[in-house]
Amino acid sequence: MKCHSYAQARQSAQLDLFQALPGDMAPRDAQDLMAHPFFSLAKSRRTVPIDFRSGDVTVRVEGTQAHGIATIWDADILIWAASQIVEARDSGIPTSRLMRATPYQILRFIGRGTSTRDYTRLKAALDRLQSTSVATSIRETTGRRLHRFSWINEWKELAAPDGRPEGIELILADWFYCGVLEQSLVLTIDPAYFRLTGGLERWLYRLIRKHGGRQKDGWQFDLRHLYRKSGSMARYSDFAGDLRALVSRQSMPGYHLELVRFSPSTELLAFRPVP
Repeated sequence: MKCHSYAQARQSAQLDLFQALPGDMAPRDAQDLMAHPFFSLAKSRRTVPIDFRSGDVTVRVEGTQAHGIATIWDADILIWAASQIVEARDSGIPTSRLMRATPYQILRFIGRGTSTRDYTRLKAALDRLQSTSVATSIRETTGRRLHRFSWINEWKELAAPDGRPEGIELILADWFYCGVLEQSLVLTIDPAYFRLTGGLERWLYRLIRKHGGRQKDGWQFDLRHLYRKSGSMARYSDFAGDLRALVSRQSMPGYHLELVRFSPSTELLAFRPVP
């Protein structure tokens, strides 16, 4: 299925089904999601909205009392979906917002276990992705209008007539699907990303991968600017302390981190690709 406008998508009563591809493939992440604060960085439930504005960019994210805002760990499912879509597109296989897969396929790809507990957590993540409401000006070319959506329009568990589980089906947001398929706004990420355990650590890797890329001289950010971009609910002093701890650990896959202080009030995080 080709990517349609929102109005065209509404007129399409029937989506073609895309069956998840088997085998290993490179993980791909959506650049818009890497560069802006779309997800909670906390493992505990967050219901306080994320409200980010910078220049022409607006990002507003809200969660329900029951589920909270989708977390950066929940976003692994979107990385899986983007990887599937790009792999299929590059192989000449038709894709669709309507995807079918087994929990095993998703969990294995994102480096999780496959126990009953892991399946339960996967379903909770799908619930948060479906119930989280996003409003953003990114990729909107009509002035100040916002595009509103949930990461997943709907999802369901499938079962055979005898009750045996047959996987899950989900429908991706048109905004996300179009960004991955038509505009190719994706980057390959290191599979080691899935082994990063901290929310701030994961967020920082995605931001570094987006802005630093493979540039020989790397990139740098003012710490206070990073704090605003993160959407973190921590105090700035705690956020800065956590960043310093990350620099000490040097656990960022493929990148070397360094703190540069210009004055008592100005501190930069510099990063460059590891040779």
